[in-house]
Amino acid sequence: MLTQPFRVSALSRIRTALFVPADDAHRCARAWSAGADAVIVDLEDAVSGDAKADARAQLKARLRGAAARVTAVVRINAVDSEAGRLDIEALANLPVDAVMVPKADPPAVRAAARLGRPIIALIETAAGVLAAPRTAGVGGVARIMFGPVDFAAELGADPAGDFLYARSQIALVSAAAGLSPPLDGPCMNLADTEQLLAEATRARGLGFGGKACVHPKQIPVVSEAFRPSAEEIDWAIRVKCAYETATRQGRGVVSVGGQVVDAPVARRAYRILDRQP
Repeated sequence: MLTQPFRVSALSRIRTALFVPADDAHRCARAWSAGADAVIVDLEDAVSGDAKADARAQLKARLRGAAARVTAVVRINAVDSEAGRLDIEALANLPVDAVMVPKADPPAVRAAARLGRPIIALIETAAGVLAAPRTAGVGGVARIMFGPVDFAAELGADPAGDFLYARSQIALVSAAAGLSPPLDGPCMNLADTEQLLAEATRARGLGFGGKACVHPKQIPVVSEAFRPSAEEIDWAIRVKCAYETATRQGRGVVSVGGQVVDAPVARRAYRILDRQP
């Protein structure tokens, strides 16, 4: 098995993640320079059944163009399928930063963990949402993504729906497990930038740290939605300076612009500063 220093810290800083079909050489080659923080080479939904074997065989070539500053992720097929088992075998000696496990639940994540790669658990079923606390606790899970399209299909709902319980559960579970804020699934409406921005803004408000994209033109919108504003950064800097000065003086509370700042408020400021590009 290949051993290398996988970039776990890079996984935690992903705001934009671009899905590309593993069987499309042209789109894969262009993806690395599209401006996303991560590229997810997709062996699952984006590749038809007849094309999966060839896509798997070409995976090394698809990853060859990976830029050093872009996190390389591969989404495998369901681990309980023959295609998924073959995907895991194919990835054993390939330089990927993370493996995305679809229909994630504890057994699926444990099966993929054999690769020794960080795992992005794609939670996209009702059972997966309910099992999210246990999934997040499986060794190797580095981050969680919510998959609204499959989730909506199972519920017979609109994939653009709020799904507040599911998204809130995933955000809470990620925080409780000490994981980075989760990623939201993609907006499938390529023509509506306002919908994309609204989805990204909603996800950020619920505690998500980024959102997947299915087209390069979505990347700037999502990146901007998850980037702290100048006002937020200014506030965070003032809070950080004031709080650290107060703690050096033996005080645990300070006032900044009329706002009471204690440890939880300071932590929020630190997180805002950590999200800067």
